[in-house]
Amino acid sequence: MTPADPAGPRGLDLERLRGHLDRARPGLVAGPLTGRLIEGGRSNLTYAVTDGSSRWVVRRPPLGHVLATAHDMRREHRVIEALHGTAVPVPEPLLLCEDEEVLGAPFYVMEFVDGVPYRTAGQLAELGPQRTRQAVLNLVDTLVELHAVDPAAVGLADFGRPEGFLDRQLRRWGKQLDASRNRELAGIDELHGALGRALPDSPAPAVVHGDFRLDNVLIGGSPSGTDTIRAVLDWEMSTLGDPLTDLGLLVMYSSDLGLPESPVSTTSSAPGHPAPAELIERYAARSGRDTGAIAWYTAFAWFKLAVILEGIHYRYTLGQTVGAGFDRIGELVPVFIEHGLTTLQEG
Repeated sequence: MTPADPAGPRGLDLERLRGHLDRARPGLVAGPLTGRLIEGGRSNLTYAVTDGSSRWVVRRPPLGHVLATAHDMRREHRVIEALHGTAVPVPEPLLLCEDEEVLGAPFYVMEFVDGVPYRTAGQLAELGPQRTRQAVLNLVDTLVELHAVDPAAVGLADFGRPEGFLDRQLRRWGKQLDASRNRELAGIDELHGALGRALPDSPAPAVVHGDFRLDNVLIGGSPSGTDTIRAVLDWEMSTLGDPLTDLGLLVMYSSDLGLPESPVSTTSSAPGHPAPAELIERYAARSGRDTGAIAWYTAFAWFKLAVILEGIHYRYTLGQTVGAGFDRIGELVPVFIEHGLTTLQEG
């Protein structure tokens, strides 16, 4: 985390936030607020806020350039609210504010959950091989639990349009790419076209996280002493759709990126980390879904991440990013494109 700033970090006006909380949730806050930016995320901004005795988390969109349909606080708040109380661990949502006069953008507040987001192989290696292996397998099991949720039973029957989901996803990410184009990217249009020509048939729809990976969950100890996934975070891309898109992304993040010092790294080199094939097999066995087309979903994940990173690079060139590490994002995009092409070609 960045150091606390009494005035509030950029994008978080603590005085306005305190006033809104006092009006919307009287008695919640017991004293002056301080806040820190929680670094690591590259999209929506996440802050830890405290009054000295209690802690909360505030989520808001990034500053500046925001693509249409992205960074929707209402959707993110809605899915967390729906899943709270299911087998899927999520923080308790406390309030949603869509009045942009408060912080300059919509935001929501949720409980602070203790836990560690393991972002790199080096951090994961500190757990040791056995705990690392179990943490990653727990991640797969949590994904199975998410995809087992009945959307209608939790009020999410209208949360998305599953029919034609993959085709729409490809078109959407193509548009996202176009909105952030300011340089030539060899191979990205080839990858986009190849994915479109090989669309698989989707299984029955499920609640899809859209960005499911190890550093989007908090891992902490349980009373029995074992590591558990205490919360799944970053639901900004969630919808109803093809659940195998989540698995493809998880497989991508469990593959070797070949750039150990990268600001966006995979965790595959940590001792004890299960191989992608084992993750696929475990998901298939526990979910009952056919994973025969997983190469397409993994290639799509490489493409999607290339587009996301290019959007972040574009915001960086405009001086609209907050935090460290953004200066190296642009160099990663060609690597993700190449991995996507290779994955799709090798099947």
